[in-house]
Amino acid sequence: MSLIVQKFGGTSVGDIDRIMKAAEKTRAEFDRGNQLAVVVSAMSGVTNQLVAYCDAITDDHDTREYDSIVASGEQVTAGLFALALQKYGLKARSWLGWQVPIVTDTQHGRARIVDIQTEDLRACLAAGEIPVVAGFQGLSDGGRISTLGRGGSDTSAVALAAALNAERCDIYTDVDGVYTTDPRIVTRARKIPRVSFEEMLEMASVGAKVLQVRSVAMAMRHRVRVQVLSTFAPEIGSDLPGTLIVDEDEIMEKELVSGLAFSRDDAKITLEGVHNAPGLAASIFAPLSNAGIIVDMIVQDIALGKDAITNMTFTVGKRDLAQAVRLFEEERAAGRLNFKAIHTDSDIVKISAIGVGMKSQSGVALKMFQILAEKGINIEVISTSEIKTSVLIKDAYTELALRALHTAYGLDAA
Repeated sequence: MSLIVQKFGGTSVGDIDRIMKAAEKTRAEFDRGNQLAVVVSAMSGVTNQLVAYCDAITDDHDTREYDSIVASGEQVTAGLFALALQKYGLKARSWLGWQVPIVTDTQHGRARIVDIQTEDLRACLAAGEIPVVAGFQGLSDGGRISTLGRGGSDTSAVALAAALNAERCDIYTDVDGVYTTDPRIVTRARKIPRVSFEEMLEMASVGAKVLQVRSVAMAMRHRVRVQVLSTFAPEIGSDLPGTLIVDEDEIMEKELVSGLAFSRDDAKITLEGVHNAPGLAASIFAPLSNAGIIVDMIVQDIALGKDAITNMTFTVGKRDLAQAVRLFEEERAAGRLNFKAIHTDSDIVKISAIGVGMKSQSGVALKMFQILAEKGINIEVISTSEIKTSVLIKDAYTELALRALHTAYGLDAA
């Protein structure tokens, strides 16, 4: 008997009919002889409505009360899902974050899990019951409800699987796995049967929407095997129809490039005419760091001689662009940073080639540069890591670049 944690996202439990169909997945897994714990999101659209209620009263709300309100969506789903399992003849009960408890820090709205006390859940499992746990929420100091922020239910599920030493964590969503790239853009994209934690982490960090970065990072840290599969796919017995995210050692054939990811969430900033003196980078990026703005790709022009003039180009999230520009203008007005001009561009896309095979083979970046050059696509910024090569190009060339690179790297389905 294996213990499996199942997680159902908002689209999977979007209405009563979908909750009943999702519960059928749980019943089928139970009938195979496995122990199960279930984590659920709020029904699709519910969290947005709860956030809107908060904003209708005040934009500057108490984050503790905000968490109390938005966490209620998962409470409803957990109860409904437990009722659905009971209707199918299974023993089940709902658990809220504070009942488990899932202990978090006090950063309300973006809390991090500190501990999961599993004694009561283990007793529930030992009694033959299926615990249905509300995702996205926990318990902070003072007995206050806390929420985990974006992707919180995935994080809840992976953390619970780690705490319970589960065989794996099944993430049910509206896609049937991880693909070599977005199949809506590249019709010959194919599903990847297995992908390493490192590859999935890179994919998630550069635009793949299947899983949130935080949940993948937790899975990698605790070595929790994660399967991504569709709630809406027909039941096919005991086969694993989705994509399994595992340790690199479990993958026999390591592809040079496993997939292409892209992100339209970035904006480019260029500070023109800054003095290249010691401490330049710190003076530029300290205000952004203090404001919690994440910087990704960074390029500095070559500047010859002491105190030579240079340009600094980097990317931030589009939603942080206005704040970043304001911070730089404030720094210049205060005399802490000197630059001639600031230029921004939101009409860009970041495209990344990812694969653990890059660790032992060369030529991935060169092929990318050559293919884009053949298509007349100019590269504005380049960034690399051990298993990733990323480029920044104009958004208008996204589809052309993805299709050309997908073919060039041999990723097209037969």
